[in-house]
Formats: sequence, structure tokens, C-alpha cells
Amino acid sequence: MDAMKETELYSIGDAARRTGLTVSAIRFYADAGVIAPTEQTDAGHRLYDVDAIARLELVRTMRDLGAGLTDIRALLAEELSLRELASAHLDLVERQLRDLRARRAVLRTIVNQPTTTDRVKLMHSLVSLSDDERNQLLDLFWNEVTDGLAVHPAFVEQLHAMRPHLPEEPGTEQLQAWIELADLVQDKAFRDAVREFFHSSFASPRAMEMTSPERLARIEEHRLIEIEAADAERAGLSPDSAQAKEIAERMLASIAGLADVQDVAGLRRSMTDPEPGSAAERYAEHAVSGFGGLLGSYLALMATINGTPQPDPNDTGVSEQWIAAALRAR
Repeated sequence: MDAMKETELYSIGDAARRTGLTVSAIRFYADAGVIAPTEQTDAGHRLYDVDAIARLELVRTMRDLGAGLTDIRALLAEELSLRELASAHLDLVERQLRDLRARRAVLRTIVNQPTTTDRVKLMHSLVSLSDDERNQLLDLFWNEVTDGLAVHPAFVEQLHAMRPHLPEEPGTEQLQAWIELADLVQDKAFRDAVREFFHSSFASPRAMEMTSPERLARIEEHRLIEIEAADAERAGLSPDSAQAKEIAERMLASIAGLADVQDVAGLRRSMTDPEPGSAAERYAEHAVSGFGGLLGSYLALMATINGTPQPDPNDTGVSEQWIAAALRAR
């Protein structure tokens, strides 16, 4: 297209070709008071100069971006800055994108699994919830399963903190995971099972002490030692090395402290020469399988929503044999 001259006036047909608008659209904008022609001949022909054509191009761009005529008039009259208009429409576009992602998640769920009409309505409402509404739904779940639990309030707070945080721009997989998690926490059978698990697990008179902030901090410290030991074993660190022995000794001291073991020498003997199927081993397996079996789906869905690695149900941590060998090492 040839270059325009500042002093030249162009017909409405030329203006249409240069802006990509139709002649009828340019007439509409003139009649609506958005962009008036620079001149109009006695025969009624509308003529446009370079500035008017540039403004028509801006109008087309803003209309393509979804701006309304009122906002465009304010922009052209300099009552509204381009930045302000763009910011307002960016918010609108982002809301529309979130809605589209939510719809896509619902539609993909419908395609991938049998879904009733009522469930479609439910799924759409679930993915359309605000952050506050999602948190309220999870608060209801944790309040119900911990109601009347004789534990330290800090432990209940820690459970409440076990929740997903949907990012500002979630993917379809994250939205689908949120639909499943919302369904899960609203399932009465699941809530009853989790509630029963917690109440049976913390029926001991010492439950308050065992769930105190101090105890929880020590449990977290022990968890980090176990991770360190498992990483060392996976990395091929010899249990005969000084580093392995130092890790094993810290684990021994940590277990003794957590279990209030007075006979540390006896604990050392049991860890140095572990007996398969011991009472302690059976209890640990029962606790892990009980918690993992019940909340495993919840934790996996939470990881998907948060975009974090999935929990590995086959990861049993450091082996008893590696710890035993490290404790025996000189």
C-alpha cells in the first residue's frame, strides 16, 4: 500500500482499505459520533485525512480487543488514557480466560467419564468458585473431621493447612483435580472415614501432649533426618562411612526422644539387629497404610492442583538394613 500524505484527503473507500474496516463500519462510527470525517463534499462524499485514518485504525484495534464504544469515545476525547482502558480490558480478558479454562475442564471431564446433567451443573459451579469460597469448602471438611478431637489446637491448624492453592492461571488438569477434590471432601462416606481414623488414632490420654507444637516440631525434625538418610542410601553412600554413622546416630536419638525411650541401649540393639515383623514395624505399617489409604487421593489431588511432585506410595524411606549397618559401623 502506498504511503499516505499528510495534506491529502482520502475517500471512505481508501480509508476502508487502509484500516481493514468496511465502508459501512466507518459510516457507523461517524454516525455514532466516534470518528467524524475530516470533510464532507457537497455531493455527500466523506473524506478522511491521515489523522482520522490513524484514529480509525485505533478504533478497529480496540474493538478487536473487546472495548465498547463508550470507552473508545472517552479514549479519543482524552477523557481516558490508553493505559487505563487497556488495564480495564486486560482484567476483562483474564476473567474470560479463567471462565474458558473452567468450561474446558468441565467439558473434558464430561468427555472422559460418564456424567449426569446435575453433575455438570455442580462441576461448573465448583470450578467457578472464588478463592474464599474454595477455602470455606475445605474449612467445612476439616472442621467436621476434627470436631471433638482431643488434640492440641496446633495440630488441627496443621491439618487445616493441608489444602491446595489453585494458581491464578490454572491448567485444565489442575481444574479437573479441583473438581475431584471438591467432590471427595463433600462425600459423606469419605468424611466419616477420615473422622473415624483421626478419633481412633488420637484416643490416647496423651494425645494432647503428642500433638503439641513442640512435639510436632520434633516430628518434623525427625522427618527431615529420615529424608536425609533415604537420600544418602539412594545416592549409594556406604553405611560403613562416618557420614552414614552420624546420620544413623541422629536418627536413633530422634526416635528415642519421640518415643520417650529410657532404654536407649535396648533401642540401639533393636535397630542394629531388626527383627522382621516386629510389633513396632507392624504398627508403623498400619499407621502409614491407614493415613495413606484414606488421604492418599486427597494428597495426590492437592499435589496436582499445587503443581508439586506427586507423593510416591512406593517410597518407604531409608531401609532398616542400611540404618542397622550404619549403627554397627565403627
